[in-house]
Amino acid sequence: MTPYGAPGASGGTDLPAELGELALRLIRIPSESGSEAAIADFVEERLRRLEFLEVSRLGDAVVARSDFGRGRRVLLAGHLDTVPDTVPAQPAELVDGAVTGRGAVDMKGGVAVLLRLAEHAVRTAGHDCTLVFYDMEEVGSHRSGMNRLSRLHPELLRADAAILLEPTGGWLEPGCQGSLRVSAAFRGRAAHTARPWQGVNAVEVALPALERCTAHKPEVVTLDGLRYPQALQVVGVAAGGDSNVVPDRCVVHLNARYAPNRTKAEVLAELRELLGPDATDLDVTLDSPAAPPALDHPVLTRLSELVEGRVRPKLGWTDVGRLAALGVPAANFGPGDPELAHGPRERVGLAELAEAYEALEKVISG
Repeated sequence: MTPYGAPGASGGTDLPAELGELALRLIRIPSESGSEAAIADFVEERLRRLEFLEVSRLGDAVVARSDFGRGRRVLLAGHLDTVPDTVPAQPAELVDGAVTGRGAVDMKGGVAVLLRLAEHAVRTAGHDCTLVFYDMEEVGSHRSGMNRLSRLHPELLRADAAILLEPTGGWLEPGCQGSLRVSAAFRGRAAHTARPWQGVNAVEVALPALERCTAHKPEVVTLDGLRYPQALQVVGVAAGGDSNVVPDRCVVHLNARYAPNRTKAEVLAELRELLGPDATDLDVTLDSPAAPPALDHPVLTRLSELVEGRVRPKLGWTDVGRLAALGVPAANFGPGDPELAHGPRERVGLAELAEAYEALEKVISG
């Protein structure tokens, strides 16, 4: 990283302090999922001051694009919402060189970095840039603003490469696991529990499949030198109603986390085999596609060089999977310790904000 005081590192300003102040302003705007209008207004107003950006407001998502005709386009994205304030949070303040408060880590620190890049780096960057600030990320894939954009306005997300500023502690986490949730029904025959031999308990019909699924241990897959463990979990079993009736239907819910070298069809075929012939009404309730690491893309290669080997696989799913499904190689990289997200001790250091800013400034410089 360039030292903060070095020429070009922050344009002669106190970069960490500027980013901290901007993050504080964002944290002080309440923006629980579904209530992002005020923070979207704040972001939109700042972006519309920049005459070189084309700004679109789509609900409470804001997209800004430069169009200088440069050779490559880099998309940078972050979400505006926070989880509900169900856990007491620290007040929004600057304490011991860090910004605290709801969303400091996930992910208003990252949004502050994005806004400052728009205002101080995009105009002179070597690549054209798209900056996406979206809503409803914390409440499920179906309601996500990025999902809405990808379905209704995919042209706004076209880019050569993308970086999602999810908190990664300054590590580069390329790609992501896929996530597939399915439900399957097992049929029995109802009877009175005093005469169970007159019926067939659907839970007992489901037991062999449950045993196969719980015993299944998917392999670890290595891609681009990164180890992606896979997992299959039974996350729900529902059967019966009245306590004096043998249940005639049992529904099993599964969640498969799969490596980026596999497809939904391959994973679904594996699940069908594990569930066996007694499973009926197989239904995919969530399909979040995996994203390959794509570290050979020049933009992501450059970022991996800048983080000096701090590269690890992304365990879990993020919107880089949605971007990859649109043909955009993508990675996660942002300030803040992800283990502090959604908790009562959210805090992001000013130095972390500055380091993320400087790395991304160099990436978009070409």
